[in-house]
Amino acid sequence: MSLSTKIWLVLVKLFSGRKPMLYSFQTSLPHLPVPSVKDTMKRYLESVRPLMDDEQYNRMEGLAKDFEKNLGPKLQWYLKLKSWWTSNYVTDWWEEYVYLRGRGPIMVNSNYYAMDFLYVFPTHLQAARAGNSIHALMLYRRNLDRAQIKPVYLLENRVPLCSAQWERMFNTSRLPGQETDVIQHVNESKHIMVYHRGRYFKVWMFYDGRLMLPREIEQQMERILADKSEPLPGEEKLAALTAGDRVPWAKAREMFFRKGKNKQSLDAVEKAAFFVTLDDTEQRYEPDNPVQSLDNYAKSLLHGKCYDRWFDKSFNLIVFKNGTMGLNAEHTWADAPIVDVFINTSNILGYTEDGHCKGKVHPNLPGPLRLQWDIPEECQSVITSSLEVAKALADDVDSHIFPFNNFGKGLIKKCKTSPDAFIQIALQLAHFRDKGRFCLTYEASMTRLFREGRTETVRSCTVETCDFVHAMMDGKRRREEKLRLLHVATEKHQMLYRMAMTGKGIDRHLFCLYVVSKYLGVDSPFLKEVLSEPWKLSTSQTPLQQVELFDLRKHPEYVTSGGGFGPVADDGYGVSYIILGEDLINFHISSKHSSHETDSHRFGSHIRQAMLDIMDLFHFNENAIK
Repeated sequence: MSLSTKIWLVLVKLFSGRKPMLYSFQTSLPHLPVPSVKDTMKRYLESVRPLMDDEQYNRMEGLAKDFEKNLGPKLQWYLKLKSWWTSNYVTDWWEEYVYLRGRGPIMVNSNYYAMDFLYVFPTHLQAARAGNSIHALMLYRRNLDRAQIKPVYLLENRVPLCSAQWERMFNTSRLPGQETDVIQHVNESKHIMVYHRGRYFKVWMFYDGRLMLPREIEQQMERILADKSEPLPGEEKLAALTAGDRVPWAKAREMFFRKGKNKQSLDAVEKAAFFVTLDDTEQRYEPDNPVQSLDNYAKSLLHGKCYDRWFDKSFNLIVFKNGTMGLNAEHTWADAPIVDVFINTSNILGYTEDGHCKGKVHPNLPGPLRLQWDIPEECQSVITSSLEVAKALADDVDSHIFPFNNFGKGLIKKCKTSPDAFIQIALQLAHFRDKGRFCLTYEASMTRLFREGRTETVRSCTVETCDFVHAMMDGKRRREEKLRLLHVATEKHQMLYRMAMTGKGIDRHLFCLYVVSKYLGVDSPFLKEVLSEPWKLSTSQTPLQQVELFDLRKHPEYVTSGGGFGPVADDGYGVSYIILGEDLINFHISSKHSSHETDSHRFGSHIRQAMLDIMDLFHFNENAIK
């Protein structure tokens, strides 16, 4: 750590006070630096070298050199100018062009999910689980409004991270537009929206000047579950509009929801604190049927029936009939680590012996308000079309979730290797065995060391990793050589990860240069080709945020399964993983049934075998590996 960094840390701690609040460090955080064009070209060419033959590489090198010499400096000048007058030169363009301008479905393609505990079921009562969860989320929102949530740090609570993404967690909805969507955030919302069996219910969260207690919220959920009324025409599958293409939804919203009861009801949905689905299916991990139960659970959270989640809300809390829960989150407003912070907070409230929320029912509590709709047949046909698009997308998702419990980060650290680097290299070995070739690989890293930072790409398919994979595929190579190559590959990966975190990545810089070129109306063959390259393997590690609630060493049963996302490329894989305790890593794999190249279960088997084969190089005794 440099002297200037140490001085900065001392000053930040000094001026933030003894008990810093969530946003205490925001103005102290540095701005994301703009890398030089020369450095980015060098790193880019290095990243694609293992993916191209000599002819392809020489051609790309020529394009890069030409860009570096001619157009690049001009685009860089404008980008530098932007970096001087904005908090972050990437974030606003990233939000607009990567998320809001996308015209395809956000369900599966953008939204992601988070699962409940794997082995613990706090209550079997759906209404009770919803009551505690909703109350806990409202308490979290109150603390958030008062900025009383602790800031997030790195390096033993010494380096603060940006907290900007928390600002739109609640009271937020994505609104469709014909050319681009917008994010609507209201400062205050006193109600939530609940969906059950095709009906929408507005539930007030405050009564007699106070936040409703868990048992009172459970009482409201019980009333909704007991309601026998039928959905109005077009109401049951209305949310399919949020699951399909964006332009038909934007046109329908403008045509059919501009006035009257439809506008009032839509406002109630979009301005709710968050959206709740009381799902009529049962989902959970079943020890007797682990593979199918987890796969079904993941698909239910990712897309459900395509009309029982309001995919435009910042997040949907989904509570299943048997008391299991999960989240589906819209991606524009924040990245997965932000959502993961609060998913397990509800379990600290506890339940009675018979599974109800603690406390008493309220005799005079007004009931939930059923929303009213007048949806004409023309709008219903748009809903049907959107549902067909969404259902085809959902049915194509090949999802596979499996707990890897042969070993975890405890044994990996004994190898003097970063757990993340170990897993990433195992993914490369697995992918080569699966497809017989390497591919452009995306690993998400965060840039929240900087003000309003979000993510950066680690291009984890490196020359060094490919050398190791080739050695593993060669039965004649000696173990000592494989270990040496593994060490070189992991060191390279850790260096790339550090560079991405500290503003020296490749892809966000190239993305912003491309946006500048579009604003200036100039074409760049180099940028056009780079930005069109598909990520055939998209990966992300879910950080573990539940340590403060449950010590996994004392309570190993309180382990979450993490979360996942849909496939990014038609012929590619999406892989999310979470490292839990010392002995467990959960993998979430997605691909498309329509691809002849991919199979999520097959790839899962390759991942498991790759992990075991790499660990076998270290010759630990059989007791160390389960």
